[in-house]
Amino acid sequence: MKFVLEVDIPSSGPSETTVRELSRVLRYWGGNLHHYTLAPGVGETVYDSAYQQVGRWTITETPPAP
Repeated sequence: MKFVLEVDIPSSGPSETTVRELSRVLRYWGGNLHHYTLAPGVGETVYDSAYQQVGRWTITETPPAP
């Protein structure tokens, strides 16, 4: 399996805000993964602290080795 996390946090604010938001996303979703069956096709939308959509995580098949 392959875990894919894509997050787009606007960097228009202070850099500490960007770091704080990304840290929050990683803590929150890392702590909640046990609620999901980690199988290909499973995924969720990722939100920031203002509940704005900022990305998505998904489980995909591991590509075969070359």
